Amino acid sequence: MPQKLLPLLLLLACSAGPAAAQSAPNAGAPAAPYSAAGRSTRAFTTAQGTDLRLTAAPAPLAFQPAGQPLETQVCVFVDPNHRFQTLLGIGGALTDASAETFFKLPKPQQQEFLKAYYSPTDGIGYTLARTHIGSCDFSSGSYTYVADNDEALKTFSVQHDEQFRIPFIKQAQAAAGGKLTMFVSPWTPPAFMKTNHDLLHGGKLLPQFRQAWANYYVKFIKEYERQGIPIWGLSVQNEEMATQKWESCLYTAEEERDFIKNFLGPTLAKGGLGAKKLIAWDHNRDLLFQRASTVLDDPAAAKYVWGIGYHWYETWTTSGMLFDNERRVHEAFPNTNLLFTEGCVENFKFDHVNDWALGERYGHSMVNDFNAGTVGWTDWNVLLDETGGPNHVGNFCFAPIIADTRTGQLLYTNAYYYIGHFSKFVRPGAQRVAATANRDWLQTTAFRNPDGKLAVVVLNTGDKKQDFQLWLNGQAAPTTSLPHSIMTFVVD
Repeated sequence: MPQKLLPLLLLLACSAGPAAAQSAPNAGAPAAPYSAAGRSTRAFTTAQGTDLRLTAAPAPLAFQPAGQPLETQVCVFVDPNHRFQTLLGIGGALTDASAETFFKLPKPQQQEFLKAYYSPTDGIGYTLARTHIGSCDFSSGSYTYVADNDEALKTFSVQHDEQFRIPFIKQAQAAAGGKLTMFVSPWTPPAFMKTNHDLLHGGKLLPQFRQAWANYYVKFIKEYERQGIPIWGLSVQNEEMATQKWESCLYTAEEERDFIKNFLGPTLAKGGLGAKKLIAWDHNRDLLFQRASTVLDDPAAAKYVWGIGYHWYETWTTSGMLFDNERRVHEAFPNTNLLFTEGCVENFKFDHVNDWALGERYGHSMVNDFNAGTVGWTDWNVLLDETGGPNHVGNFCFAPIIADTRTGQLLYTNAYYYIGHFSKFVRPGAQRVAATANRDWLQTTAFRNPDGKLAVVVLNTGDKKQDFQLWLNGQAAPTTSLPHSIMTFVVD
């Protein structure tokens, strides 16, 4: 080797060291192994047939040294030394329907609602939100922000939203202490931009309006931000494969890919919005891998995409929830985020607001979505009225909180409490850690929060009470899971 190259090689070797360490978070000296010894552990429970609703146990759990568990012992194993994705947040959608219902409530119930969702101490601490660009089914009627045939968007105005939705969002933001991560989604372009010349019933974006439609997103984001609502991100289109009787628009995977790389991505960048997080797909898990791979296998499109959004409605086919499809996307594209962007229970009936299955659907989805690598979880409407609306096409659904506008009272379904077992105790910036159960009737996930506290969620959808050991790296604490219950253990 020529002597004159040695100083250069030594310089490169020295400068490469810190960079390599930064790119590998587990590099360098290993962290001290986690131990539960001496830690205070509180248990919170919601259970069917009881008064327990996010209720704290009267006494903390006591961990003791434990040897090898026997196969006959039921255990939930947690190992905080193995870390995975970082949580963005948990929350719900702030829709026209939610806003209109909110302003029908008496002032004390409005404040009760805001505290119930957005206070991390007196409520369940929502930190993530979604809203819609233009009208959706959960609006009292259809509307757009421009006059017909205004391709230049000279008439663009969000005046419609200023009556209910914008003031509602701003109150939610304030209740969350200003820390509400907001993303936006369109249900449809204006009718003149579509093949069917209709806001409803599917149709496609006409090719000659792709640039005008990309400009529309930029106009919306800038106008909302001008009115004091920071926008963190956006999805390309809500439910891109569904011809609905409400606002809808169809894209094939290739059409979405090409719209992102040739129009929406460059237009966001040109408009100074290149840092906004762009979410592709925003539909069900059934086509999740095919849609993700079509977009992400094209570097010219993938460079604009922060993540892949998905819903839980693939069950309309009589399929179960397809969590494996999330795992395949996460395995194939580990640097692309997964985000649950919408889910609700459909076919509202007022006399079913206390059905226990409502919450269990949420618990089952959330445990498995997080274990598959999802970084954030967004419920659909945060609030609906006693009809499951308003909804201008009769698509009435459940929300975690129902407002009976006839009496002015708020009704809390058990879905509210099930979501709260995650959102209240697993905070933005938390890292998921390894957690498993050795019986399939217990489901579990766990996170370590930025303050070091560990949150372990245990879901029991079965009919029997189950004693088990909460086992953390050689320390175990005995506890009990009630039938049809969810528990969160907080280890300080």
